[in-house]
Amino acid sequence: MSGNVVHLHKHADPPAAVGTRRALSVVPEPPATPVVPLWVRSGRAIRAVVTHETTRAAARGAARHGLYVFGGARIVARRTWDGRTAARYERMLRAAEAAGNYEAAAEWEERGQRFREARHRRRMDLLHSPMDAAKGVLVGTGMGIGSLVALGVVLAIANKDATDVVTPLMAVVEFIRLLITIVTIVWGPLVSIGPFLALLALWAVGSHQQAAPQWALPATVRDTAGEPITPSIVVKALRDLGVPALRNAIKEMGDAGASMLGPIRIAGCGVEVDVTLPSGVSTNEVQNRRRKLAENLTRHEHEVFITLPEAARTVRLWIADSGALDEPIGPSPLATDDTLTADYTKGRAPWGQDLRGDAAALSLYQRHLLITGLSNQGKTAALRALALWLALDRSVEFRIADLKGAGDWAMFIGLATILIQGPTDDHVIEATEMLEGGVAEMERRLQAADGADFPPLILLVDEAQVAFMCPAKDADRRPYGGSKATSRYFTAARKIHNQGRAVNVLLWQGTQDPTDQNLPKLVREGAHTRASLALGTESQARMALGDKAVDGGAAPNLLRPGLDKGTVVVASDGITIPAGQASITVRTHYIDTDTAAEIADRAKALRDGVTTLHVIERGEEHDPLADIFAVLGDAPRVLTADVLKRLSALNSEAYGRWTPGDLKRVLEDAGAEPYKSDGRMVVGRERVARALTNRNADGSASASQ
Repeated sequence: MSGNVVHLHKHADPPAAVGTRRALSVVPEPPATPVVPLWVRSGRAIRAVVTHETTRAAARGAARHGLYVFGGARIVARRTWDGRTAARYERMLRAAEAAGNYEAAAEWEERGQRFREARHRRRMDLLHSPMDAAKGVLVGTGMGIGSLVALGVVLAIANKDATDVVTPLMAVVEFIRLLITIVTIVWGPLVSIGPFLALLALWAVGSHQQAAPQWALPATVRDTAGEPITPSIVVKALRDLGVPALRNAIKEMGDAGASMLGPIRIAGCGVEVDVTLPSGVSTNEVQNRRRKLAENLTRHEHEVFITLPEAARTVRLWIADSGALDEPIGPSPLATDDTLTADYTKGRAPWGQDLRGDAAALSLYQRHLLITGLSNQGKTAALRALALWLALDRSVEFRIADLKGAGDWAMFIGLATILIQGPTDDHVIEATEMLEGGVAEMERRLQAADGADFPPLILLVDEAQVAFMCPAKDADRRPYGGSKATSRYFTAARKIHNQGRAVNVLLWQGTQDPTDQNLPKLVREGAHTRASLALGTESQARMALGDKAVDGGAAPNLLRPGLDKGTVVVASDGITIPAGQASITVRTHYIDTDTAAEIADRAKALRDGVTTLHVIERGEEHDPLADIFAVLGDAPRVLTADVLKRLSALNSEAYGRWTPGDLKRVLEDAGAEPYKSDGRMVVGRERVARALTNRNADGSASASQ
């Protein structure tokens, strides 16, 4: 059997004795290991060696140092050519012409002409130099021999030896022979090593200038984040921007593009530089490549801002220090200065800082205001900061509708004459009636027509998009929301925009995620001050700020949602904007709720007392104190938040819009004010019961009388 092995078991009978009991075991042979040819194994080994990182690094190193010599030769040749020709002046002339600086071009042309004239004179002098040199040599030789002979005569007289006359001449001859001997000995080795010294010099030049292709240069890992901005970095960033006309123009400039740049100025937490673009390059070609430009400058996109100054064909680059925009800007002066007051007519609200680090203050005098942005980007805080400053002017009246109802404006209880808080259709109806009341007041002031200076009335609607999208209709089938001529909210807003400014009746609106449906065109264009936080698209940026601001470089859509909270792009004549720009970017001060309440308390202290109307009472009558006692149950004390929830469940129409301030006011009036227990505000059952008993007793006594 050729392919199998036959084994006899130890205790089995021989095959000849018992044929049928033969115990044979057939075991297949293992497969043979394939034999790899020698040439295949050798090829794999060679490939492993060739592709090894050490081999590749050695090959790159050899190529790099060889190319340094060629690069150094090219650099030396160019320097020599520039030194002996007018090529340098020609490059500078072309650079000045490309930049449109014809005065500098004329100056470089004149310098080149003077260089050519001087070179011509030197060449003409060379024609006469051999004769002059020969004459000089003859004269010098004769004078030298004469001097040596005279010196020999003196020596001969002194030594009384006639042979000393030629001693100086022989000494000179011996010196010349010694020099010839030295040169003869040194010349051979010098000729041998001279080329190597020349190659070493060329290598040194090429190595210093890194004159080798990028693939051959050593891989250097260095942190370029925060690298200072220099003219060469700016020019290189512009050259690599991907604009062919700009790249070619920089290559043709003799100064490598430096003439395009104005002075690099320190501007707040960054630097600012004006760039005059060469002919054939438009400003929008640079604006549309903001991200690439930022990356070329080793910055993030949000750290580079491109605006258009007054000069034609010029872009202004503001480049932040790396990471500077992620640092907080510090507290608001409203929080740090207890003596700060406001002046509606002449004052400016301290809103934050611009990108230069200068204080950004906004005038609110006779200006309607619109601020928009994506959700949760700091819109309410930015709007509230302006209102808190203006509240420090005791002549200003506020009527506020917070259509979010999260308590962000609760500190205006006792400041605002109307405070509506909630997102329902009923709240929109009340906000609409508030605006219509503002229209009535505006018309009353206009009809007075006596030139009186009326006190400011601020009608503030936060989350105004809720009003525009409200589907509710009144008894006459007129919609509260929408943007048609029959829309009550839209109509009231338009009337105030048209005539309110003249009599100091102003509309401030805060909206989010603007569209044509939740922020109609006529309403957004009626605002004098338009500000935007981070937005999603350029079309939204145009809705928020207008086409002029966006075309001029305003880009709230490039702000980072979540990371640039509180940063607004402002288009307004009420804030100082650099000349030639249509907008300014402001990092607003954040004022938290507790600090806002403290500022509001200071504003309340300036007033005699303001009664705040929260809602228009509707439906059946109810007894708040009795209802509070009912929801307390048998517990000795209940958290104020839980009391509000129970009241809302008991009568949502009456108590669904109550705030902690409403609950506190009712209990304080009854003499059962809330108090703290374990650091939290609670309502005591015993106090409410005593207040009810006293009230009933007083009522019974009054009835008996």
